Amino acid sequence: MNLIHAPEFEDNAVGRMKQELWDATDAEVDRILTEEYEIPSPGEMEIPGTYLQNTHPKELAEKRRLNDIVMIPLGSTELHGPHSVSAQDTLQVTRLVEGVRRATAKQGREVTLAQTPWIYGNHPKHHVGLIGTIPISQSVLQKLLVDVMFGLWSQGYRKMIFVNNHAQHWVIAGAIDMFALRYPELPFFAVAFDWCAAMNEFFRTKDRGGPFEDDFVHADEAETSLAMLLAPETVDLSRAVDTVGHSYLPDEHFNKSANQRSRPNLWWSVRNNTPLEMVATPVGIVGRATIASPDKAKRAVAAALRYQTLLIDQILEVFPPGTTPPIEDVTLYKDREIEGYLLEPDDPGYLNPYRLWRPFS
Repeated sequence: MNLIHAPEFEDNAVGRMKQELWDATDAEVDRILTEEYEIPSPGEMEIPGTYLQNTHPKELAEKRRLNDIVMIPLGSTELHGPHSVSAQDTLQVTRLVEGVRRATAKQGREVTLAQTPWIYGNHPKHHVGLIGTIPISQSVLQKLLVDVMFGLWSQGYRKMIFVNNHAQHWVIAGAIDMFALRYPELPFFAVAFDWCAAMNEFFRTKDRGGPFEDDFVHADEAETSLAMLLAPETVDLSRAVDTVGHSYLPDEHFNKSANQRSRPNLWWSVRNNTPLEMVATPVGIVGRATIASPDKAKRAVAAALRYQTLLIDQILEVFPPGTTPPIEDVTLYKDREIEGYLLEPDDPGYLNPYRLWRPFS
Protein backbone atom coordinates (compact mmCIF):
# COMPACT_ATOMS: atom_id res chain seq x y z
CA MET A 1 0.00 0.00 0.00
CA ASN A 2 1.04 3.62 -0.42
CA LEU A 3 3.36 4.48 2.49
CA ILE A 4 3.21 8.24 1.88
CA HIS A 5 -0.45 8.29 2.92
CA ALA A 6 -0.32 5.42 5.42
CA PRO A 7 -2.59 5.67 8.49
CA GLU A 8 -1.05 6.04 11.93
CA PHE A 9 -1.83 2.72 13.60
CA GLU A 10 -1.71 2.31 17.37
CA ASP A 11 1.19 0.43 18.92
CA ASN A 12 -0.86 -2.47 20.25
CA ALA A 13 -1.89 -5.90 18.98
CA VAL A 14 -4.71 -4.57 16.81
CA GLY A 15 -2.66 -1.69 15.43
CA ARG A 16 0.31 -3.92 14.70
CA MET A 17 -1.95 -6.41 12.94
CA LYS A 18 -3.36 -3.64 10.75
CA GLN A 19 0.12 -2.27 10.09
CA GLU A 20 1.29 -5.71 9.00
CA LEU A 21 -1.58 -5.99 6.53
CA TRP A 22 -1.02 -2.44 5.28
CA ASP A 23 2.67 -3.20 4.61
CA ALA A 24 2.18 -6.74 3.27
CA THR A 25 2.94 -7.53 -0.34
CA ASP A 26 0.10 -8.57 -2.63
CA ALA A 27 1.55 -12.09 -2.61
CA GLU A 28 1.45 -12.23 1.20
CA VAL A 29 -2.16 -10.98 1.26
CA ASP A 30 -3.06 -13.70 -1.25
CA ARG A 31 -1.32 -16.29 0.95
CA ILE A 32 -3.25 -15.18 4.05
CA LEU A 33 -6.56 -15.38 2.20
CA THR A 34 -5.99 -18.71 0.47
CA GLU A 35 -3.92 -20.66 3.00
CA GLU A 36 -5.13 -19.40 6.39
CA TYR A 37 -8.79 -18.70 5.60
CA GLU A 38 -9.43 -20.43 2.24
CA ILE A 39 -11.01 -17.34 0.70
CA PRO A 40 -12.81 -17.56 -1.65
CA SER A 41 -14.71 -20.75 -0.84
CA PRO A 42 -18.25 -21.95 -1.48
CA GLY A 43 -20.76 -21.30 1.29
CA GLU A 44 -20.91 -23.75 4.21
CA MET A 45 -24.48 -23.27 5.39
CA GLU A 46 -25.53 -26.83 4.54
CA ILE A 47 -22.24 -28.62 5.23
CA PRO A 48 -22.55 -30.85 8.34
CA GLY A 49 -20.46 -29.70 11.28
CA THR A 50 -19.94 -26.11 10.17
CA TYR A 51 -22.79 -24.26 11.92
CA LEU A 52 -24.39 -24.84 15.29
CA GLN A 53 -27.63 -25.81 13.58
CA ASN A 54 -26.05 -28.58 11.48
CA THR A 55 -23.74 -30.06 14.14
CA HIS A 56 -24.69 -32.91 16.50
CA PRO A 57 -24.91 -32.06 20.22
CA LYS A 58 -21.95 -34.27 21.17
CA GLU A 59 -19.62 -32.50 18.72
CA LEU A 60 -20.91 -29.10 19.80
CA ALA A 61 -20.08 -29.91 23.44
CA GLU A 62 -16.59 -31.04 22.42
CA LYS A 63 -15.99 -27.82 20.48
CA ARG A 64 -17.34 -25.73 23.35
CA ARG A 65 -14.82 -27.19 25.79
CA LEU A 66 -12.04 -25.65 23.67
CA ASN A 67 -13.82 -22.54 22.39
CA ASP A 68 -17.21 -21.43 23.71
CA ILE A 69 -17.48 -18.27 21.59
CA VAL A 70 -20.29 -18.11 19.05
CA MET A 71 -20.26 -15.82 16.00
CA ILE A 72 -23.58 -14.58 14.65
CA PRO A 73 -23.45 -13.07 11.13
CA LEU A 74 -26.05 -10.46 10.18
CA GLY A 75 -26.97 -9.21 6.72
CA SER A 76 -30.14 -8.23 4.89
CA THR A 77 -32.31 -8.62 1.83
CA GLU A 78 -31.50 -5.48 -0.13
CA LEU A 79 -31.38 -4.43 -3.76
CA HIS A 80 -27.75 -4.33 -4.94
CA GLY A 81 -28.22 -3.35 -8.56
CA PRO A 82 -28.78 -5.46 -11.69
CA HIS A 83 -25.34 -7.08 -11.39
CA SER A 84 -25.74 -8.64 -7.94
CA VAL A 85 -28.31 -10.36 -5.71
CA SER A 86 -30.38 -9.10 -2.79
CA ALA A 87 -28.70 -11.55 -0.39
CA GLN A 88 -25.30 -9.93 -1.00
CA ASP A 89 -24.88 -8.56 2.52
CA THR A 90 -25.77 -11.92 4.05
CA LEU A 91 -23.54 -13.89 1.69
CA GLN A 92 -20.57 -11.61 2.31
CA VAL A 93 -20.79 -11.85 6.08
CA THR A 94 -21.39 -15.60 6.18
CA ARG A 95 -18.43 -16.25 3.87
CA LEU A 96 -16.34 -14.02 6.13
CA VAL A 97 -17.14 -15.86 9.38
CA GLU A 98 -16.81 -19.21 7.62
CA GLY A 99 -13.22 -18.25 6.84
CA VAL A 100 -12.68 -17.52 10.53
CA ARG A 101 -14.17 -20.91 11.42
CA ARG A 102 -11.75 -22.68 9.08
CA ALA A 103 -8.75 -20.79 10.48
CA THR A 104 -9.66 -21.48 14.12
CA ALA A 105 -10.26 -25.15 13.30
CA LYS A 106 -6.67 -25.32 12.05
CA GLN A 107 -5.58 -23.82 15.39
CA GLY A 108 -7.34 -26.65 17.23
CA ARG A 109 -10.06 -24.49 18.80
CA GLU A 110 -12.79 -24.04 16.24
CA VAL A 111 -15.23 -21.20 16.81
CA THR A 112 -18.93 -22.01 16.60
CA LEU A 113 -21.04 -20.26 13.96
CA ALA A 114 -24.76 -19.66 14.43
CA GLN A 115 -26.75 -19.34 11.25
CA THR A 116 -27.81 -15.78 10.61
CA PRO A 117 -30.92 -15.12 12.73
CA TRP A 118 -32.65 -13.33 9.90
CA ILE A 119 -31.74 -13.01 6.23
CA TYR A 120 -33.84 -9.84 6.38
CA GLY A 121 -32.56 -6.72 8.15
CA ASN A 122 -33.52 -3.31 9.41
CA HIS A 123 -33.03 -0.41 6.98
CA PRO A 124 -32.52 3.35 7.30
CA LYS A 125 -35.32 5.52 5.93
CA HIS A 126 -33.62 6.32 2.61
CA HIS A 127 -33.74 2.63 1.61
CA VAL A 128 -37.51 2.41 1.92
CA GLY A 129 -39.38 2.03 -1.37
CA LEU A 130 -36.71 0.12 -3.29
CA ILE A 131 -38.37 -2.93 -4.80
CA GLY A 132 -36.25 -5.94 -3.85
CA THR A 133 -35.32 -4.49 -0.45
CA ILE A 134 -37.36 -6.01 2.39
CA PRO A 135 -37.08 -3.88 5.54
CA ILE A 136 -37.82 -5.33 8.97
CA SER A 137 -38.99 -3.09 11.79
CA GLN A 138 -36.27 -2.17 14.26
CA SER A 139 -38.19 -3.45 17.27
CA VAL A 140 -38.89 -6.79 15.56
CA LEU A 141 -35.23 -7.38 14.75
CA GLN A 142 -34.08 -6.33 18.21
CA LYS A 143 -36.54 -8.64 19.95
CA LEU A 144 -35.49 -11.50 17.70
CA LEU A 145 -31.82 -10.94 18.56
CA VAL A 146 -32.59 -10.81 22.28
CA ASP A 147 -34.35 -14.20 22.08
CA VAL A 148 -31.49 -15.62 20.00
CA MET A 149 -29.00 -14.40 22.59
CA PHE A 150 -31.00 -16.06 25.37
CA GLY A 151 -31.15 -19.34 23.48
CA LEU A 152 -27.42 -19.29 22.78
CA TRP A 153 -26.66 -18.36 26.39
CA SER A 154 -28.79 -21.26 27.61
CA GLN A 155 -26.85 -23.63 25.35
CA GLY A 156 -23.55 -22.60 26.93
CA TYR A 157 -22.45 -19.81 24.58
CA ARG A 158 -21.94 -16.87 26.94
CA LYS A 159 -19.48 -15.08 24.62
CA MET A 160 -21.02 -13.74 21.43
CA ILE A 161 -19.65 -11.85 18.45
CA PHE A 162 -22.25 -10.29 16.18
CA VAL A 163 -20.65 -9.65 12.77
CA ASN A 164 -22.61 -7.02 10.87
CA ASN A 165 -22.50 -6.41 7.11
CA HIS A 166 -25.41 -4.00 6.71
CA ALA A 167 -26.73 -0.56 7.62
CA GLN A 168 -28.25 -1.58 10.97
CA HIS A 169 -25.46 -1.45 13.48
CA TRP A 170 -27.34 0.68 15.97
CA VAL A 171 -30.06 -1.98 16.08
CA ILE A 172 -27.58 -4.73 17.00
CA ALA A 173 -25.91 -2.65 19.71
CA GLY A 174 -29.38 -1.80 21.03
CA ALA A 175 -30.34 -5.48 21.11
CA ILE A 176 -27.29 -6.32 23.24
CA ASP A 177 -28.29 -3.57 25.68
CA MET A 178 -31.88 -4.81 25.66
CA PHE A 179 -30.69 -8.33 26.51
CA ALA A 180 -28.54 -7.03 29.36
CA LEU A 181 -31.45 -5.04 30.83
CA ARG A 182 -34.02 -7.80 30.29
CA TYR A 183 -31.79 -10.45 31.88
CA PRO A 184 -29.76 -8.53 34.47
CA GLU A 185 -28.84 -11.73 36.31
CA LEU A 186 -26.94 -13.29 33.38
CA PRO A 187 -23.19 -12.73 32.99
CA PHE A 188 -22.08 -12.61 29.35
CA PHE A 189 -19.66 -10.99 26.93
CA ALA A 190 -20.98 -9.66 23.61
CA VAL A 191 -19.58 -7.39 20.94
CA ALA A 192 -21.22 -5.92 17.86
CA PHE A 193 -18.55 -5.93 15.14
CA ASP A 194 -19.36 -3.68 12.18
CA TRP A 195 -16.62 -5.16 10.09
CA CYS A 196 -16.35 -2.68 7.20
CA ALA A 197 -16.24 0.30 9.55
CA ALA A 198 -13.76 -1.51 11.81
CA MET A 199 -11.42 -1.98 8.84
CA ASN A 200 -12.04 1.53 7.51
CA GLU A 201 -8.36 2.22 6.75
CA PHE A 202 -8.43 -0.45 4.05
CA PHE A 203 -11.36 1.20 2.25
CA ARG A 204 -9.43 4.41 1.58
CA THR A 205 -9.34 5.99 -1.85
CA LYS A 206 -6.13 6.15 -3.87
CA ASP A 207 -5.43 9.78 -2.93
CA ARG A 208 -5.16 8.56 0.71
CA GLY A 209 -3.10 5.46 0.02
CA GLY A 210 -5.91 2.97 -0.56
CA PRO A 211 -6.95 0.92 -3.59
CA PHE A 212 -10.28 2.55 -4.43
CA GLU A 213 -11.26 5.34 -6.79
CA ASP A 214 -14.38 6.29 -4.83
CA ASP A 215 -15.53 6.28 -1.23
CA PHE A 216 -17.58 3.24 -0.19
CA VAL A 217 -21.34 3.92 -0.30
CA HIS A 218 -23.57 1.11 -1.58
CA ALA A 219 -23.38 -1.63 -4.27
CA ASP A 220 -20.62 0.46 -5.84
CA GLU A 221 -16.92 -0.07 -6.53
CA ALA A 222 -16.08 -1.10 -2.96
CA GLU A 223 -19.08 -3.27 -2.14
CA THR A 224 -19.12 -4.97 -5.53
CA SER A 225 -15.41 -5.69 -5.10
CA LEU A 226 -16.22 -7.40 -1.80
CA ALA A 227 -18.90 -9.52 -3.44
CA MET A 228 -16.55 -10.47 -6.28
CA LEU A 229 -14.03 -11.77 -3.72
CA LEU A 230 -16.32 -13.37 -1.13
CA ALA A 231 -19.25 -14.59 -3.26
CA PRO A 232 -18.02 -14.37 -6.86
CA GLU A 233 -20.75 -16.65 -8.21
CA THR A 234 -23.37 -13.98 -7.42
CA VAL A 235 -21.88 -11.13 -9.49
CA ASP A 236 -22.32 -10.48 -13.22
CA LEU A 237 -20.23 -7.37 -13.76
CA SER A 238 -21.41 -7.07 -17.38
CA ARG A 239 -24.76 -5.91 -15.97
CA ALA A 240 -23.26 -3.27 -13.67
CA VAL A 241 -24.06 0.41 -14.11
CA ASP A 242 -22.78 3.64 -12.58
CA THR A 243 -24.79 6.28 -10.74
CA VAL A 244 -24.09 9.50 -8.88
CA GLY A 245 -25.49 9.94 -5.39
CA HIS A 246 -26.72 13.28 -4.10
CA SER A 247 -26.48 14.99 -0.71
CA TYR A 248 -27.91 18.36 0.22
CA LEU A 249 -25.18 19.45 2.64
CA PRO A 250 -21.50 19.40 1.64
CA ASP A 251 -19.82 16.00 2.03
CA GLU A 252 -17.41 17.16 4.72
CA HIS A 253 -20.07 16.80 7.42
CA PHE A 254 -20.69 13.06 7.14
CA ASN A 255 -18.71 9.86 6.84
CA LYS A 256 -19.46 7.25 4.19
CA SER A 257 -20.42 3.60 4.68
CA ALA A 258 -17.09 2.38 6.08
CA ASN A 259 -16.45 5.52 8.16
CA GLN A 260 -13.19 5.85 6.24
CA ARG A 261 -13.07 9.64 6.55
CA SER A 262 -12.43 11.70 9.69
CA ARG A 263 -15.64 13.68 9.53
CA PRO A 264 -17.72 14.97 12.45
CA ASN A 265 -20.73 12.68 11.98
CA LEU A 266 -21.33 9.04 11.19
CA TRP A 267 -23.34 8.49 8.01
CA TRP A 268 -26.27 7.09 9.98
CA SER A 269 -26.51 10.05 12.36
CA VAL A 270 -28.55 12.13 9.88
CA ARG A 271 -31.81 11.66 8.01
CA ASN A 272 -33.12 13.48 4.93
CA ASN A 273 -29.73 14.80 3.86
CA THR A 274 -30.24 12.71 0.71
CA PRO A 275 -33.27 11.94 -1.44
CA LEU A 276 -34.80 8.50 -1.10
CA GLU A 277 -32.77 6.01 -3.11
CA MET A 278 -35.87 5.11 -5.12
CA VAL A 279 -35.90 8.74 -6.26
CA ALA A 280 -32.17 9.41 -6.74
CA THR A 281 -30.71 5.97 -7.58
CA PRO A 282 -33.60 3.53 -8.10
CA VAL A 283 -31.32 0.92 -9.71
CA GLY A 284 -29.96 0.14 -6.23
CA ILE A 285 -26.38 1.37 -6.77
CA VAL A 286 -24.88 4.54 -5.30
CA GLY A 287 -21.59 5.00 -7.14
CA ARG A 288 -19.59 3.25 -9.85
CA ALA A 289 -20.04 -0.50 -9.81
CA THR A 290 -18.40 -0.98 -13.20
CA ILE A 291 -14.89 -0.34 -11.86
CA ALA A 292 -15.05 -3.04 -9.17
CA SER A 293 -12.38 -5.73 -8.90
CA PRO A 294 -11.89 -8.52 -6.33
CA ASP A 295 -8.23 -7.51 -5.94
CA LYS A 296 -9.30 -4.15 -4.49
CA ALA A 297 -11.10 -5.90 -1.62
CA LYS A 298 -8.41 -8.42 -0.66
CA ARG A 299 -6.51 -6.37 1.91
CA ALA A 300 -9.67 -5.23 3.71
CA VAL A 301 -11.00 -8.79 3.90
CA ALA A 302 -7.63 -10.20 5.04
CA ALA A 303 -7.46 -7.54 7.78
CA ALA A 304 -11.02 -8.32 8.91
CA LEU A 305 -10.26 -12.05 9.07
CA ARG A 306 -7.03 -11.55 10.99
CA TYR A 307 -8.75 -9.15 13.40
CA GLN A 308 -11.58 -11.57 14.17
CA THR A 309 -9.06 -14.32 14.86
CA LEU A 310 -7.16 -11.97 17.18
CA LEU A 311 -10.37 -10.97 18.94
CA ILE A 312 -11.27 -14.61 19.55
CA ASP A 313 -7.79 -15.35 20.91
CA GLN A 314 -7.90 -12.41 23.33
CA ILE A 315 -11.45 -13.16 24.54
CA LEU A 316 -10.43 -16.73 25.35
CA GLU A 317 -7.26 -15.52 27.06
CA VAL A 318 -9.25 -13.28 29.39
CA PHE A 319 -12.30 -15.57 29.72
CA PRO A 320 -11.20 -19.20 29.14
CA PRO A 321 -13.79 -21.74 27.97
CA GLY A 322 -16.40 -22.37 30.64
CA THR A 323 -15.97 -18.98 32.29
CA THR A 324 -17.75 -15.63 32.01
CA PRO A 325 -16.99 -12.11 33.17
CA PRO A 326 -17.20 -12.21 37.00
CA ILE A 327 -20.83 -12.45 38.06
CA GLU A 328 -20.49 -9.97 40.90
CA ASP A 329 -18.66 -7.50 38.63
CA VAL A 330 -21.14 -7.39 35.75
CA THR A 331 -24.48 -8.18 37.40
CA LEU A 332 -26.27 -7.10 40.58
CA TYR A 333 -26.42 -10.74 41.73
CA LYS A 334 -24.27 -12.97 43.92
CA ASP A 335 -22.37 -15.97 42.57
CA ARG A 336 -24.51 -18.40 44.57
CA GLU A 337 -27.71 -17.02 42.99
CA ILE A 338 -26.57 -17.67 39.41
CA GLU A 339 -24.11 -20.56 39.53
CA GLY A 340 -26.74 -23.24 38.91
CA TYR A 341 -27.66 -21.69 35.57
CA LEU A 342 -24.05 -21.84 34.38
CA LEU A 343 -23.73 -25.60 34.85
CA GLU A 344 -24.13 -28.28 32.19
CA PRO A 345 -27.47 -30.19 32.22
CA ASP A 346 -25.89 -33.35 33.72
CA ASP A 347 -24.08 -31.48 36.51
CA PRO A 348 -25.40 -31.66 40.11
CA GLY A 349 -27.18 -28.44 40.98
CA TYR A 350 -27.99 -27.55 37.36
CA LEU A 351 -30.82 -25.05 36.89
CA ASN A 352 -32.55 -24.78 33.52
CA PRO A 353 -32.03 -21.18 32.27
CA TYR A 354 -35.50 -21.17 30.70
CA ARG A 355 -36.83 -20.66 34.23
CA LEU A 356 -35.65 -17.08 33.58
CA TRP A 357 -36.97 -16.68 30.03
CA ARG A 358 -39.22 -13.66 29.49
CA PRO A 359 -40.84 -14.07 26.08
CA PHE A 360 -42.04 -10.98 24.26
CA SER A 361 -45.77 -10.66 23.79
